[in-house]
Amino acid sequence: MPLASFPRSRAAALLRSRVAAGRDTGLSTIEVVILAPVMILFILVLVAFGQLVDGRGAIDGAARDAARAGSLQREEGTAMSEAQNAADADLSDVCSGPVTVTKTSAGFADADLFTVEVSCEVRGLAMLGLDVPTRLTGTFTSPLDPFKRKA
Repeated sequence: MPLASFPRSRAAALLRSRVAAGRDTGLSTIEVVILAPVMILFILVLVAFGQLVDGRGAIDGAARDAARAGSLQREEGTAMSEAQNAADADLSDVCSGPVTVTKTSAGFADADLFTVEVSCEVRGLAMLGLDVPTRLTGTFTSPLDPFKRKA
C-alpha cells in the first residue's frame, strides 16, 4: 500500500519505524564476526583441558598397572623392566615424549611394598599453540606378591 494512502500521523510513524529498522541492519553480522572467534577459542580451551584431565587419568592408571606388573616379579631388574613395559603400553597414545618409570620404594624383599612413579609430557595446551610444559606424574604402591616370588 502506498504511503500517501495512510493518515499523516500514521505515515510518519511507519516511516520512522522503517528508518529505525534500517539502522539495525548488519548488526547481527558484526555480532557473529566478533563472537565466533571467541566461541571457537573457548571450545578449544575446553578440549585442551579435557585432554589434560584424560592424561591425568591415564597416568594414574599406568602407575597402577606398572606397580602391579613390577610387584609380581622375583627380581628388581625384571620388576623395573615389566613396570616400564606396562607404562609404555598404557601411555602410547597419551604422551608426546618418553615415559619415565622410577622406583621410589626402599627395598625389594618379601613383605615389602613396590612403589613406582610414572611421568611423561602430555599434549594438553600445545594444540592451542601455547608451549606450556605439561608434565604429569602419578604414583602407585602395590604389595610384593609373596606367593609368586617363591621358587
